[in-house]
Amino acid sequence: MSTRTTADALPAARLSTRLFFLSAGIVNAAWAPMVPFAKARLGLGTASFGAVLIGLGVGAVLIMPVVSWGLSRHGARRCMGTSCALLTLVLPLLAILSSPLGLALALLCFGFGLGGLDAGMNAQAVEVEIASRRPLMSGFHGMFSIGGLTGSLGLTLLLAGGLSVALSALVVAAIFLAIWLASLRGLLPGLEPRAASGRPSSLRLAVHPVVLLIGGLCFIGFLGEGATLDWSALFLHGKGVATAFGGIGYAAFSVTMAAGRLTGDRVVKRFGPVPVLRVSAIVAAAGWALTVLVPGVASVAGFALVGIGASNIVPLLFGAASRVRGVPTSVSIPLITALGYAGMLCGPAIIGFVAAATSLTVALSGVGCLLLLVSVSAGIARA
Repeated sequence: MSTRTTADALPAARLSTRLFFLSAGIVNAAWAPMVPFAKARLGLGTASFGAVLIGLGVGAVLIMPVVSWGLSRHGARRCMGTSCALLTLVLPLLAILSSPLGLALALLCFGFGLGGLDAGMNAQAVEVEIASRRPLMSGFHGMFSIGGLTGSLGLTLLLAGGLSVALSALVVAAIFLAIWLASLRGLLPGLEPRAASGRPSSLRLAVHPVVLLIGGLCFIGFLGEGATLDWSALFLHGKGVATAFGGIGYAAFSVTMAAGRLTGDRVVKRFGPVPVLRVSAIVAAAGWALTVLVPGVASVAGFALVGIGASNIVPLLFGAASRVRGVPTSVSIPLITALGYAGMLCGPAIIGFVAAATSLTVALSGVGCLLLLVSVSAGIARA
């Protein structure tokens, strides 16, 4: 694609990429309101149902080698289209399957689709940002946050309005299908050349120390998000907040994260990626400190501060991964995505083990300390 052709295609590519991030947020969040219905349908205890749920995270991690191969051979656009087709087919199945094995396999496939879409759309976002010559990554991730709020709230309203779980899932799947079909043609092809015989292997590139460092920082970033999702309500309840209002911590986190991402590109353009990453990690760490130190419902302010600080950490790390010299995005993006999902998957369990040995306050304080490592390593985001 020539430079002029690329420039002419950029407005459509930016819009399409934003819509893909929005749709990914919608389909990802749509599963959450369906979880209680699935548990009741299967008739499983909490421990057994938890074993079924782990298939989603496992699928998202296991698919990454395939995604890396697909990105290098066929580009982000085809990878995203294939992933979206799989998600469209699987989402309605999650609302009707009544066999533990069947639901586990469906969640595994759902994880395949989410992981493939996540890596593909971030690779596409990197290409669009580079071609546009201005920061865009935070805004793209902001659309994902908006999609998450929209998907969760939308499905909840459909269910509250009396629509069955199966029909509600079909409605969301149809909306998701319409968005990605309308947006697919606007994406940049992003086709990378086939590997030459003398080119280092993907495995050798993946163990590049800079890529591994960025992946480790992504693990910390996603761990913080997972900790807020899984532990905020329980933590607030331990501080005397009524169970019915336990979700306000994560709600505050979600709103400030979305706001931070939607304004992040302007901040990065003005101050640069390294200072923004350094300050963002410090603010997020301060948020965790505030959360564990202040009493009662005032802890919600800490979760809001965590959202502000965390909002631009992951987008900046994805941008940094795209700039590692000698490592194509078809290798770096899937790897750090996999490590990020591992943080989201394993992090809450790690926090649970630490909390059992000490306390939840100590465990969540540890998340804040890890974020200080991100601040110390902020130079990795240098453009």
